[in-house]
Amino acid sequence: MKYFRNSILVLVILMASFFASANNTLNQQITDTTSITDTAPAIDTLWAVYTEPIDSINEKVDSLSALWFDKQVSLGNDTSFITPDTAGLANIPEFPDSVYRERLRQLPLMVEVSYNSMIRNYIHLYTHKRRDLVENMLGLADYYFPIFEEIFDSKQMPIELKYLAVIESALNPNAVSKVGATGLWQFMYGTGRLYKLEINSLIDERRDPIKATYAAANFLNDMYKTYHDWILVIAAYNCGPGNVNKAIRRSGGKRNYWDIYYYLPRETRGYVPAFIAATYVMNYYAEHNLKANKSSMPILCDSVMLNQNIHFEQISHFMNISVDQLRNLNPQFRHDIIPAATKPYALRLPANQILRFIDLQDSISHYKDSLYFNPSAMERTPVRTAATGKPGLPPKGNYTKLIYTVKSGDNLGYISSWYNVRVDDIKYWNGLLRNTIRAGQKLTVYVPTSKVSKYKNINTMNFSEKQASVGKSSTTTTQQQSSSSNNNTGEFETYTVKRGDTLWEIAKMYNGVSEADIMSWNNLSSASKIYVGQKLKIKR
Repeated sequence: MKYFRNSILVLVILMASFFASANNTLNQQITDTTSITDTAPAIDTLWAVYTEPIDSINEKVDSLSALWFDKQVSLGNDTSFITPDTAGLANIPEFPDSVYRERLRQLPLMVEVSYNSMIRNYIHLYTHKRRDLVENMLGLADYYFPIFEEIFDSKQMPIELKYLAVIESALNPNAVSKVGATGLWQFMYGTGRLYKLEINSLIDERRDPIKATYAAANFLNDMYKTYHDWILVIAAYNCGPGNVNKAIRRSGGKRNYWDIYYYLPRETRGYVPAFIAATYVMNYYAEHNLKANKSSMPILCDSVMLNQNIHFEQISHFMNISVDQLRNLNPQFRHDIIPAATKPYALRLPANQILRFIDLQDSISHYKDSLYFNPSAMERTPVRTAATGKPGLPPKGNYTKLIYTVKSGDNLGYISSWYNVRVDDIKYWNGLLRNTIRAGQKLTVYVPTSKVSKYKNINTMNFSEKQASVGKSSTTTTQQQSSSSNNNTGEFETYTVKRGDTLWEIAKMYNGVSEADIMSWNNLSSASKIYVGQKLKIKR
């Protein structure tokens, strides 16, 4: 047993030594950006080391871009990029690390980029496994990058920050992540509102390429004031300043991304390398035999301000622009409606269509406006109906008003059945808030004019005759008459009040009994003054 224990101890020491050595090697690969040799090591070996953060970024891009590119990129007859990842790899050039490093060094960048094995693996991801994605994004970049560049330049920020949108949304303004981050720059709801983006049922400016880019620029600028390091800003954009601050503190106050790498969330460990790789690929794609797939997005666009409500279908009818293209150019309008009647909004159109739109604007706004924007909806009031729908007065000319005098023993249920109307109608016509009625009370009832002869004599009938008029027999006429002459004689039974009971519902349980009867037998001054557990006398 002693020999066995010693053997295990030796084995544990050897394993600990092995993992410590492997960990030091990996740290050296990531932190020492000048020690990589010109000959790239086997890709498959390093792929196994870095697969988790790469898979995370890859899965994110897949989920955000899959449905977008099919509609935005014109493929023509070239469908070669749809082939499996392994097809055509023989035509993809390979380069040593020294080439990648030198190419990155030659780029005119304000952001200080590094190069190491992990970045090389992301370059391999883009240039080998995701060639279709890169070629589609290259096509869309012709439309989106000039917008980004102008905004970042106006704020004297690094223009290469535009590549963040590549890994955030794959240049899809309608991208929505699993946690609700939305748009090209993947703003969460709270952050979008914090940076003055309008978000409501009709508008989501997180999807607006111009306004969302201004918001992203302001957000990045605010974080730069804290870190004074664009790489840390990029990391914070992914995982939030709080996580970066924790990583800095846990590392002992180090403020270099590669020094705090292992203290960051797993996805963020791949985020900065993915950004550097995207920066490389979007500049050197031709060297890897990649080409841009032509986009259907017009390169030259302009905006016109609107001050009245307009629907995309109204514009499409006059302007020979498809609704799909209007959605692509104006993704911030969630339901094809520009609600500009209360606040001006900008409509983005191809530049060659702006003057024509201005000429036709009046015709466009009035085209089927009652269909797309129903003005009468603002003037609607409750509809008065009788037999169906909500209770109310019947239509004029079709109904006749009759008066019924309440008899002892009557209740609204009986009266409604005799006149073939609803209890709610009788209550509405007579302003009754409850089901309580009293003997001698006058009730207004409306009946169809064509049937007045059927109902006009109900007020003069006795109880048995009224019941017979609706096909019901009465075995309580004598009892009802006797109860009306003397309510204080005869036998009573006891009813215990339950939760939710009302006198109206209790009276309905007993044939010929009204709320007024129960109140009289039990000396109640109000129908509402009953309580759970109360014992009520009910004449048999």
